[in-house]
Amino acid sequence: QVQLVESGGGLVQAGGSLRLSCAASGGTFSSYGMGWFRQAPGKEREFVASISWSGGSTYFADSVKGRFTISRDNAKNTVYLQMNSLKPEDTAVYLCAASSVYGVGSKLEREYNYWGQGTQVTVSS
Repeated sequence: QVQLVESGGGLVQAGGSLRLSCAASGGTFSSYGMGWFRQAPGKEREFVASISWSGGSTYFADSVKGRFTISRDNAKNTVYLQMNSLKPEDTAVYLCAASSVYGVGSKLEREYNYWGQGTQVTVSS
């Protein structure tokens, strides 16, 4: 059973930065496509970024393109989300997801079969 544990969330002022981490255990991390999603209060979960098993392909939501980067360290079974120039509208619970089927990563929730519990990110204005 794959377990995903996110960390690195917190409270930051607008314009600041945070780096989220997602540590995986119990599976073959180096073969999984990984993604980050977020859910704000009263809103649906939305795609943020994804990365392929090798790290060679990444995708970003338009709302974070140019501000966020995604990376992974397969030796540490960890995926990262570096968030710069944060805005109040980035406030949400950020969830890490793993896909054992789509190694290239995906923008679609249904293509991920493992999820973490999430970490809160709050951006103050």
